[in-house]
Amino acid sequence: MHRAGFVNIIGCPNVGKSTLLNALVGEKLSIITSKAQTTRHRIMGIVSGPDHQIVFSDTPGILKPNYKLQEKMMQFVISALDDADVFLVITDVFEDIELDPTYLEKLKSTKTPILLLINKIDAATSEKLEEKAKKWRGLLPNSELLFISALEKMNLDKVMKRIIALLPEGEAFYDKDTLTDKNERFFVSEIIREKILLNYRKEIPYSVEININSFKDEETIVKIQADILVERDSQKGIIIGNKGSALKKVGEQSRKECETFFGKKVYLELFVKVDKDWRNNDLRLKNFGY
Repeated sequence: MHRAGFVNIIGCPNVGKSTLLNALVGEKLSIITSKAQTTRHRIMGIVSGPDHQIVFSDTPGILKPNYKLQEKMMQFVISALDDADVFLVITDVFEDIELDPTYLEKLKSTKTPILLLINKIDAATSEKLEEKAKKWRGLLPNSELLFISALEKMNLDKVMKRIIALLPEGEAFYDKDTLTDKNERFFVSEIIREKILLNYRKEIPYSVEININSFKDEETIVKIQADILVERDSQKGIIIGNKGSALKKVGEQSRKECETFFGKKVYLELFVKVDKDWRNNDLRLKNFGY
């Protein structure tokens, strides 16, 4: 008997959704930082075995949109609520943000199996765990609760066993050696965006988008030219930094991670350009895949 299905990961910002996806898939597919809204797209990670195929889907953290980019991000979450065979609803022992009632009601009324994962148990007391468990059993009584640490990979084997048991019978949706639905250009843009999230503060990372202009994968080297797009001239100056020092740092960090990703030398050329108010421009957002 072969089982296959779609397992969608849902939760508030910063509870460990992307860390969980990467741990379950065994590869870094979603970028991870301590900042909220790190994940913007819906990213699929595919795990295949002889008798199963799990299509995981990481989604942006649920939030109240303040501009069109965030509205588009929440559309990824809404679509994830409609096409799952199993939900992984992830929270953590420290989370105080309440899940939006609209999403909570959808989950309460669904007939789709829900695994409720309370994350970061490696940093919590048993009293805190029981407090969170009691709260979530009240909020989602139709769910099955499991305690995990995505970072330390604690109890993830139990999660995988439960997922496989809950999947419907069926043939694989993708070739068994497929890892994700995203292409290499997407991962390069995400690597660059991750370094910007790690190196800049306040609004700067949220005003940035990456556009890969050229991508040439040659025998011994990958040649990439990309634009870092910002909304204002002042942001352009901050990204570049004094005598280009900040941009150089981002470029070096991005190049090194790209070389690890591709397993060969990478030549990366970065430019900073102003694309005013791109976060509220429907056409621009569509071009960026939102």
